[in-house]
Amino acid sequence: MSRIGKTLIPVPEGVIVTIDGGDVAIKGPKGELSMKLVSGVVAEQRKTDEGADVLAVTIETEEQSAMWGTTRALLTNMIAGVTTGWSKSLELNGVGFKMEVKGSLLKMRLGFSHEIEYNLPEGIVATIENNILTISGIDRQRVGQTSAEIRAFKKPEPYKGKGFRYTDEVIRRKAGKAAKTE
Repeated sequence: MSRIGKTLIPVPEGVIVTIDGGDVAIKGPKGELSMKLVSGVVAEQRKTDEGADVLAVTIETEEQSAMWGTTRALLTNMIAGVTTGWSKSLELNGVGFKMEVKGSLLKMRLGFSHEIEYNLPEGIVATIENNILTISGIDRQRVGQTSAEIRAFKKPEPYKGKGFRYTDEVIRRKAGKAAKTE
């Protein structure tokens, strides 16, 4: 029995949930997201005894139990995305490393012989303040994937810490070459 799957999902005010067979569409103040449910997993909208709207996720057979909690978590992330949104912050360290955003294009100078240009996916907004790049949007998976792709251009190295790192990430630093003593 999935403890996560059987937990009800509260639907806040201003969020409209539309369930059409195996498709779930969630519309809120920040936008709209949709998802196709796995066969055998059912989502339904209910009212609690207090009158609040909730979503309940159930499964038809035990074979779908692996997707029960996953589906509930995805629906919860969708509701949080259309109400408050998701964001990840990357910090760029390194002498001469620069980045700028022009519309949906992110231009970066990361110590290579060329400038790297990255087209931001639809629904993703990037902002730069000092050396911190903030990726934000309503789709949690897309925000995480975009920030991982940007970080992959220049991962932080362990000696000086140059490159992109998440602001909450801790880089284990290595000691450099020790001087030889006789």
